[in-house]
Amino acid sequence: MATIIQAKHHGNHDRHQRWARFERANLFTRYGELHTQGVSQRRAAQVLAVPRSTLQAWRAYHDRLDACPEMGAFFHSVPGLAFLHRLVIALHVVCVEIGACGIRLVCLVLELTGLNRFVGASYGTQQQVNRHVEDAIVAYRQEESARLSHAMPRKDITMTQDETWTGGLCLVGIEPVSNYIVIEQAAQARDHDTWQACMEPALAGLNCQVIQSTSDEAPGLLAYVEQHLRAHHSPDLFHVQHELSKAVAAPLAVRQRTAAKAVAQAEETLKRVHEHFDNANGEPAKRGPGRPRKVTPCLAQAAQDVAATHHEHQRLIGQRAQVTPRMRAVGHAYHFVDVERGVRRNGKLIAGDIPQHIDTIRTIAQQEGLSETCLERIAKAERVVPKTYIPPPVCCDPAHFF
Repeated sequence: MATIIQAKHHGNHDRHQRWARFERANLFTRYGELHTQGVSQRRAAQVLAVPRSTLQAWRAYHDRLDACPEMGAFFHSVPGLAFLHRLVIALHVVCVEIGACGIRLVCLVLELTGLNRFVGASYGTQQQVNRHVEDAIVAYRQEESARLSHAMPRKDITMTQDETWTGGLCLVGIEPVSNYIVIEQAAQARDHDTWQACMEPALAGLNCQVIQSTSDEAPGLLAYVEQHLRAHHSPDLFHVQHELSKAVAAPLAVRQRTAAKAVAQAEETLKRVHEHFDNANGEPAKRGPGRPRKVTPCLAQAAQDVAATHHEHQRLIGQRAQVTPRMRAVGHAYHFVDVERGVRRNGKLIAGDIPQHIDTIRTIAQQEGLSETCLERIAKAERVVPKTYIPPPVCCDPAHFF
């Protein structure tokens, strides 16, 4: 009795067994070879140790495929399945992880190419694939970092740090020369103790010393660099230029657009005055009672208004034309390489070139009578400029980090 129950249990287990795709492809290929040799399906099931009903289901599925027989045979073979697997993984790496175009476009590619006949193309199926891809990327990064850090030569590095808020607070630290992501970790806070708790284990296995940090002026980051890293802090360029843009470039752009509208209105008024003047000289008979309208003074005034609005518009264009190059010049001055001579620039020279451009921008803001808030933004951008800057080594190959 026990033997019968055990045999029935094994039968149910085989009946509900889920076959791995590569194993299934290999067995189905061997079944095709046996079938070609004239072996019956029952005998083939015994040789392959596969239930006959399973072979029948595989054969029925293969026959129902809406694809040419050669394509179906290829993608149900072991080499074809390996190629399909590699292709789907490549789509996720390139389109989702590198291109950031989303999982739905991967599903669309599978549908348009007809590969959805051989692989699940629904969003849920591909989302599971993407989760495994991301887990594999993280695992590979951890394994390679641990392996390469043992032979890593001693390095002094610059660390660029910031917080992102995609799906919650995330602390990010990148070595800018190699673009190596040292830390990308979710956190509950962004104070200096939290930064230390996250950065210390990330830097523990690396044979390097952080001698400089570049970031915004967040108090937690500044405190972390000063108290824990004990390194030099250099402000990032973006927030300097962003403050200058909000202080001067944006208000001048609004005034220029307003001046352009005033020019259009003045020209329209002048056009109407001209039309009225022409009608008055041509057919004055249809006028009502009263004195005739004095057209000539109106024409002169409209022409003066057009000239004045044109002058104001051109003046604002000239002011903006001075601000934009100065803001770009701040970026060139903050660069650690002189692009014209191809030589490295020291921190004192960098810190000394920037204030003159900010002074020009401030002078323009004062000439235009911009608000006190705008002048405060300029002062905010200028506060970080006197700090010196340590140029990192010139290298763009991520492999040079280790």
